[in-house]
Amino acid sequence: MKDAMQIIIKPLVTEKSTVLREESNHYVFRVIPGATKRQIAAAVEELFDVRVTDVRTMRMQGKKKRLGRNLGRKPSWKKAIVTLREGDTVDFFEGV
Repeated sequence: MKDAMQIIIKPLVTEKSTVLREESNHYVFRVIPGATKRQIAAAVEELFDVRVTDVRTMRMQGKKKRLGRNLGRKPSWKKAIVTLREGDTVDFFEGV
């Protein structure tokens, strides 16, 4: 199994992820494409010392980009929505 720091690339902070975090204790992360739900849950538990109850994953299609006449595409990536046990929080997302 890969190291927890290699599985979790970064947290995603958007309006939708902020609403999910505040209303239903869901946290959103960008993860490596080959990570499984069990690996993601173990990595979040190890990094943030919390209990994970559920993990939902989705593959995000890369967007088309254009530079002059040249067409290209950004790479596809994987997103994980992690549900934590009631009362657990990830301090990384809290205001400084």
